Amino acid sequence: MTITDSPPTAAPTTLIRPQGDPVSVPDTFVSDAPWAVSETPAERPERNLLMGSLSLLAAAGSTLVGAIGFRMSYDTLRHVAHGDWGFSEGLAQWFPVGVDASIVAFLALDLYMIRKGTPWSALRLAAHVMTAATIWFNAAAEGSIMDNPVRAAAHGLMPALFVVGVEAARRLVIRKAQLEAGTASDGIPLHRWLLAPIKSGRMFRRMRLYDVRSYPEMVRRDQELIAYELWLKRKHGGDLTKATEDELLPMKMAPYGYTVAKALAMPADQDRDAEERAEAAERRRLEAETRRKKAETAARAAALRADGELEQVAAEVAGATGQARAHAQAQVSAAERVAQAEEAALETALLAEAKARTAAAERQAADLDLEAARLEREAAEERRLAAEADKAAAAEAQAIETATIAAARQTAAEANRRAAEDEEAAAEARRLTAEAKRLEAEEEARRKAALASVEQSKLAAAEAQQAAAETRRAAAEIERAAVEAEDAAKLKPRERAARKVARMILTAHAANPDSESAEQLVPLAEIQAALDVSSPATASEYRQDAIELLRTGYRP
Repeated sequence: MTITDSPPTAAPTTLIRPQGDPVSVPDTFVSDAPWAVSETPAERPERNLLMGSLSLLAAAGSTLVGAIGFRMSYDTLRHVAHGDWGFSEGLAQWFPVGVDASIVAFLALDLYMIRKGTPWSALRLAAHVMTAATIWFNAAAEGSIMDNPVRAAAHGLMPALFVVGVEAARRLVIRKAQLEAGTASDGIPLHRWLLAPIKSGRMFRRMRLYDVRSYPEMVRRDQELIAYELWLKRKHGGDLTKATEDELLPMKMAPYGYTVAKALAMPADQDRDAEERAEAAERRRLEAETRRKKAETAARAAALRADGELEQVAAEVAGATGQARAHAQAQVSAAERVAQAEEAALETALLAEAKARTAAAERQAADLDLEAARLEREAAEERRLAAEADKAAAAEAQAIETATIAAARQTAAEANRRAAEDEEAAAEARRLTAEAKRLEAEEEARRKAALASVEQSKLAAAEAQQAAAETRRAAAEIERAAVEAEDAAKLKPRERAARKVARMILTAHAANPDSESAEQLVPLAEIQAALDVSSPATASEYRQDAIELLRTGYRP
């Protein structure tokens, strides 16, 4: 509650300046004050002219007073320094300059250091000491002050006026710097100190402790507090003991610089801060959980990649080994077949050679028989006529010629048979070589098929990883939308927890639609880990709330 109607009590006409106070500060006059009337534009030129004239008059008067005071102080101190204090003529001329100029120098240096943000109080103290010293020196220049007080006052008056002018200029410069920097503070009027000294002391304490620089703002706060207290008494029939702790906060927090509005808003602010801290802790926990899951997923992916690479290498090694084994077996089989063919060819050649020897022996036996028959025929023909001898000779020549032709034909047939057998052995060797090449091609095809299967497995694994990433992204989008909806609805932490458990149940049910029990889908340990609670009973309550929420039709 904010009290906006302030009673029309007396208040100064000072503008409330903006400041660095944590509470709100109005930038206008105190409301409902009859004298708080803003100036019209027609009055500003006259006021500016008046202020300018006053500034010129003050500058001229201060300069004249300062010059006269410095001149009188110079003459007085020079004479007394040379005559009574034992200074030489040369030092006596510089002694008053050093005393009076030190005041101006110390105050100017103090102003310079204040503007640079490094004030040093010793400079102002030194200026005040030198001010008291020059007044004392001038007052005591013509003898004891107690002997003739009027004369002493006359001698000390003009140096005092000179110092007053310098101090006034110093205060004007400091005030202007404070106004420019926004650090100027109002003082409490004297009439308030006289009329209410105790309350004025408390107000001064609060203004200085809690950096309230505007006196009208402090008056407005006290008026608001008084009006709120009266309203609270009227609400509870004059008995403030019936008021709640939150309603009594403005009275309790007023000594600490709190306004009524800020004190009443403090419980809501604290609850909001607590909720923000809880939300920040929940976000940090979710981020940690997300990082942990990402690390686990990356580790599993690396393990799967390593297993796939190992299986690929094993398949390649097995394929190479099988190919080498098949190639070696093909070579051994080809070598065995070639050896068998060579052995068969050798056996065929030996048989042919034996048959040739047998044929030669038979031919030799036939020749011997023929020779014996010829000899017998010759012996018989010796007993016959000469004509029959010629006939027998011609018949023998013809028989010899026929046997030679038959032997030549037999030799040619044997050569053709051996050539056919050699051609058959060569064809068998070519067939074995072609068979080995066919086996090698089949092994190569099997190896390529194995590599294609490995690539297909990698592609399927990548697609599965992509589908899992899409599922996680969709779940994250749903979670983010749900969190935004919960933030917009300004739900309590328990309601947020129930909705989170409900989303966990829906996600688990989508992954395992066969299960119908929420206890099987989301165990209590998982709820404890997700919500960072240590009690299984609390996790069970959250799960029961989530089940009731799902039964009422909640969908994120």
